[in-house]
Amino acid sequence: MSTQTVDSTFKIEAGSKVDPLGIGTPLPLGQVSSKSELHPSSSKAPTCVKIYLQDECLKHRFIRSRDTSSIVERPERLRAVKVGLAAAIARIEEAEGALKPSDANISVEDELVAALGKMDIATSDGGLIRARSISVTRSTATVDLLDDAAVKYVHGDIDGDVYLQNLKAWARDSEDNITKKGSEMPEGMPPLDLYLCPSSIDAIQGAIGAVCQAVDAVITSTRINPSSDPQRAFVAVRPPGHHCGEDTPSGFCFVNNVAIGAAHAHLKHRIQRVIILDIDLHHGNGTQSIVWQINEETYQQTLESEQSPSEPNSSSPTRGPQIFYGSIHDVLSFPCEDGKAPFVQAASTSIHGPHGQHIENIHLQTYSSETYFWDVLYKEQYSVLLKRASQFLDSTGGPGDDVMIFISCGFDACEHEYPSMSRHNRRVPTSFYRRFALDTCAIADVYARGRVVSVLEGGYSDRALSSGAMAHICGFVGDTVQVDERWWDLENLIKLEKATKARKFVRPSLGNTDPEPWLTRTSELLSHIDVYRTPPQPSRNWVPPTSRTLRERKKLSRNSSTPEVASKPREDTQTPVPMSSTSASTSESEVVSPLVAKKLPRVILHVRPPGGTS
Repeated sequence: MSTQTVDSTFKIEAGSKVDPLGIGTPLPLGQVSSKSELHPSSSKAPTCVKIYLQDECLKHRFIRSRDTSSIVERPERLRAVKVGLAAAIARIEEAEGALKPSDANISVEDELVAALGKMDIATSDGGLIRARSISVTRSTATVDLLDDAAVKYVHGDIDGDVYLQNLKAWARDSEDNITKKGSEMPEGMPPLDLYLCPSSIDAIQGAIGAVCQAVDAVITSTRINPSSDPQRAFVAVRPPGHHCGEDTPSGFCFVNNVAIGAAHAHLKHRIQRVIILDIDLHHGNGTQSIVWQINEETYQQTLESEQSPSEPNSSSPTRGPQIFYGSIHDVLSFPCEDGKAPFVQAASTSIHGPHGQHIENIHLQTYSSETYFWDVLYKEQYSVLLKRASQFLDSTGGPGDDVMIFISCGFDACEHEYPSMSRHNRRVPTSFYRRFALDTCAIADVYARGRVVSVLEGGYSDRALSSGAMAHICGFVGDTVQVDERWWDLENLIKLEKATKARKFVRPSLGNTDPEPWLTRTSELLSHIDVYRTPPQPSRNWVPPTSRTLRERKKLSRNSSTPEVASKPREDTQTPVPMSSTSASTSESEVVSPLVAKKLPRVILHVRPPGGTS
């Protein structure tokens, strides 16, 4: 199925000084990209970026007790992402000249009427978005965990769907088990890494549905009219997925959203080569485990077909996909924080070809300045991830219609993440999320007809989520819009937070001065895309608050050998505590408390052939 175009095939060597795609080449800090400077009013047709939201994802919530102060994976994460998406759209509209002078003078009555009029918003944005390069879809797609081929491909069991059946039962019986045992999760599972409620399955199935809908849209758009601009998608869903193995939930994750999206692309659209790029702070041990199993099965199928001569005129045997998994992460953080050999080894593995495996792991490092980050760390080390992905595609057939790229997009490596979550100063500048998107899209344009689907993983501070999402979408837009990276500097982020602060029946405060048009437009867009609210929890007998916390939070001592990141002095910093619907403010000491050692979930590294496949 693979097609190769000689003129557009670039072979990129890791560490090579010659890079036709310009991967790793520094951009002017705080400024627009060089391409945008050359074409400030580009007449090039815009790349279509599709944003997918799924309201069902808000139904997954912690119900074990009223104390949610330690629960950082919370429904409110999605609102923070929406703030960043709305700000990105407003800024892009401003850059395209689409903002109207009247946008800065919207009355409270007009805002209320507009919000009420959108309470039953259709699945598409209905013309609300003026940016010519972006569309927003409120997905209503969902899947049945026990009746979906892609879900079974990743999480099914050769003896039956044992794990998936258990997962549904755990959620269904969660309230009863909390009343009887104090926890809805089976004994031995991390108490605050994992939680469920009766509606969690709706959230999980809705998240998968939105990811598969995005995959369908991206692939269909590039096949019906291959000459059209590439299609890219960002899917804002939760709970995250990259820590979940075949039947091993872990780290807030119950199913692997990106792995299921890749399986869906393979089973429905004949995608044979997949790139998964993981930029979460934490290693995606579940995704790597699943990829290892799939690659091993495909490799065995290849060996068998080579050793068994086929019949004359017989069709070639169906084989599984080949997948490249690459991750940039902190090897000192979960799941490696306790130094357990299997997790650290998995998070440090790099193998390219032998036994059919294609894995690259790169460890985040501290840095002394942004110049050092971009000119040394990103250019010489982090961009190797993308170059290895290109080498994988070159070695397996070059550009083709059978290629798809996914990003496991966690924002918890962002410079604005809670210190309690990012405890080893492995932070990246917010602009990393734009630059990585630009470079990924450059590879996709050459090898994969522009297809990229990015799926939300981690990110827990509101500021990390909103700034990261803003930068990421601006990277997806590409060079057809003049993007200024000062849009997400600290001063503008503080303005954004004040303008979009959630208040009941009161217009957001923008200070004593007239609001800037982009801020007013952001608030208007947010009122349309953030209208759903989780229903109030029913009255029930609450379990006393647990004394256990998510993981041990040890502050670095002054004598720590891990250097801190040298950053610019900040006049205002975000309070580094998780927010929840029941706790508007929590002290850091409430989040940071000792935890006794626990047994970590085992990473599955064996192959279980999915049912119904050859």
